[in-house]
Amino acid sequence: MAEESLKQGTKDLIRAAGVVLWRRGRSGGPELALIHRPKWCDWTFPKGKLEVGERHRDAARREALEETGLLVELGAKLPTQRYEVRGRPKRVRYWAAVRVGGSFAPNREVDRLVWLPAAQARARLSYGHDQELVDALLDRLAAVDD
Repeated sequence: MAEESLKQGTKDLIRAAGVVLWRRGRSGGPELALIHRPKWCDWTFPKGKLEVGERHRDAARREALEETGLLVELGAKLPTQRYEVRGRPKRVRYWAAVRVGGSFAPNREVDRLVWLPAAQARARLSYGHDQELVDALLDRLAAVDD
């Protein structure tokens, strides 16, 4: 029974990838890009489901481009987030990322993109698991600066 439950859980798992997009702000500290999704009326980071056969890193870059119009370069791996969506387990693998091209234009999924200092970004994010990613990014950036 447990084995059957495990197989069912794996089958139902939503696999996704995303980015915490950042840049150096005018003050020298990091600014993070948050997106607003009107369908969910939330503020979050770019992320989305993997396509069949797609690798997580490729999905993270694709989702960033689709949702923000920005081409990104992936940096450090950030913590994987696990939570439920409508009763199904979801696993999202994240990377820090920087913009290397493109420009934002509102689209059917995302109507706004804002760049905010870390403390303001943390306060605006709609989900606790996203707030944890802000801390993880800041830890990675501090380790690089040391």
